[in-house]
Amino acid sequence: MKVKTILKKLKLKIMANSHYYKKMDDAYYLKKMYKIILNKELDLKNPQTFNEKLQWLKLYDRKDIYTTMVDKYAVKKYVADIIGEEYIIPTLGIYNSFDEIDFDELPNQFVIKCTHDSGGLVIVKDKSKLDIKSARKRIDKSLEYNFYYFGREWPYKNVKPRIIIDKYMEDESKKELKDYKIFCFGGTPKIIMVDSGRFFKHKRNVYDTSWNKLNVNINFPTDDNMQIKKPRKLNELIELSEKLSENIPFIRTDFYVINDKVYFGELTFFPGSGFQRIEPDYWQKKLGDLINLTIDKNIKDNNYEK
Repeated sequence: MKVKTILKKLKLKIMANSHYYKKMDDAYYLKKMYKIILNKELDLKNPQTFNEKLQWLKLYDRKDIYTTMVDKYAVKKYVADIIGEEYIIPTLGIYNSFDEIDFDELPNQFVIKCTHDSGGLVIVKDKSKLDIKSARKRIDKSLEYNFYYFGREWPYKNVKPRIIIDKYMEDESKKELKDYKIFCFGGTPKIIMVDSGRFFKHKRNVYDTSWNKLNVNINFPTDDNMQIKKPRKLNELIELSEKLSENIPFIRTDFYVINDKVYFGELTFFPGSGFQRIEPDYWQKKLGDLINLTIDKNIKDNNYEK
């Protein structure tokens, strides 16, 4: 990505996060964003690619239940009601402010995050080494941030900002928690992303549901040297994803497999907010073809002409 493009994107993000564009119409804003980040015109009249269809879904597939599904606390009951409580990572506490947290009552290891955003978290492996001041600053900043305004991901707009503390989980690597991100189209899982090195050299391998590695890069390069074994629980992961994605045009269901046991991670409607670079380019159309926009497309909107 060219330096000029990076600076434009950074400027836009800063302005969006400060709510500078708060009153700007969603469709107009997304067209502006799409052009700056991907250097392409966004076609909302006849979307064809994966990214284009995600932008269209942001605007026109708005169901109240989606807000529950992206709330990191409320989603646990939603998911448990569908696939069972045994798949849910235990919650250690839910709070409205950082001051409400009683760290003396918490175990030595835990994870702090906010219910309404993406990425703002504090991983605590040793409570005695926790920098409370730094953690407070990070969490308080997240509490003030409305994730909706940058990418106009509507489900996040009305999520109540809260702090959730979850049980610390670790897989066999003892370094990071490997998660399986399953792309589901209308209730049918099609591809599975597995990330590694997210905190140093981020790589992402992509597989089909039979665990054949696919020649596609989704925002991060694949690593041919990274041999990820087919999970023994693959069939279970696929079955759970089918249940959670039923009747939804597109959703990504995330799971962890820890000590041969499956745990639910999160639900994501718009990976990368629909601005991810997917290479080779034909994969954009290939994935886009899997999203069936059966929602009423006769919506009239003057923003199409802006």
